[in-house]
Amino acid sequence: MYNKLKQSENFFLLAGPCVIESEAIMYRTAEELKRITEKFDIPFIFKASYKKANRTSLDSYTGVGLEEGLKILAKIKHDFQVAIVTDIHETWEVKSVAEVADIIQIPAFLSRQTDLLVESGKSGRIVNIKKAQFMAGEDIITASEKVASTGNDKILLTERGTSFGYHNLVVDFRNFAIMSGAGYPVVYDVTHSLQQPSIGKISGGNPEYVPMMAKAALASGYVDGLFIETHPEPLSGLSDAKSMFQLSKMEQLITECVRLWNAR
Repeated sequence: MYNKLKQSENFFLLAGPCVIESEAIMYRTAEELKRITEKFDIPFIFKASYKKANRTSLDSYTGVGLEEGLKILAKIKHDFQVAIVTDIHETWEVKSVAEVADIIQIPAFLSRQTDLLVESGKSGRIVNIKKAQFMAGEDIITASEKVASTGNDKILLTERGTSFGYHNLVVDFRNFAIMSGAGYPVVYDVTHSLQQPSIGKISGGNPEYVPMMAKAALASGYVDGLFIETHPEPLSGLSDAKSMFQLSKMEQLITECVRLWNAR
C-alpha cells in the first residue's frame, strides 16, 4: 500500500470523523468518501480515533475505547474494502491496532516519544507521524529516524500547524519543503491546522477556510496527501465539532483539488 501512495498520480486522502461515534455515522461517512475517491481515482484511507487521549476538558468525550473501536474499524475495513488509519497513544496498543489499521498514526503531542515511535516502526505498518505544534519542520525528520531505525521506512510526515499559545495555529508552508527533504510523503492536516485550541472547555475552529488551505498546500508542489476530518453534521460531532468539514461539501472540495492538482 505504501508504494501505491508514493506512486499515485493523484494526491491521497486520509479522512473521516475525528472520533468513532455511532456505527451509522461511521458507515455513512465511509460510504460517501469511498464513492468520491473512487470517482476521482484517489487512494483513500478511512480515519477515526477509538480514543482521544488529549482533550481540553476532563469531561470531553474521549471515544468508545480500544476494543470496541477496533471492532467498528475492522467492520468498515471489510464492508467497504478501504484502508484504515487511527491514532495510538501507548506502546501496548500497537500490536492490537496493527492487526486492523493499515496506517498507525502518532498524535502530534506524542511525536517525540521514542518508545512509541520505535514500537510502531516494529509493527511493519505504515507510520504517520504528525508534527507537534511546538516543533519546527526539520525536527520531525529526527522523529522519522526513530521509526526508520527499526528497518521500517514506510513513513508519512504530517504538518498540522504551529501554536504560539494564543488559541490559534499558523501553517508555515516552508515546512512542506523542509519535511519532504526526508524523502517520505508529506501530508497536510487541513482541519486540525484550522483549529483554535482550548477556547474555554472546547476547541474552536475555522472550517470555512478548508478549501483555500487545501488547494494552497497542494499548489506548493510538496504535499502528497490531505488529512481532513469530516462529519455528516459537524456541529453535533462529539469531538472537534467546530473544525470538522461538512461531509456534503467534500465532493466539491475534492473536485477543486483534483482540478488544481492536474493543472500543476
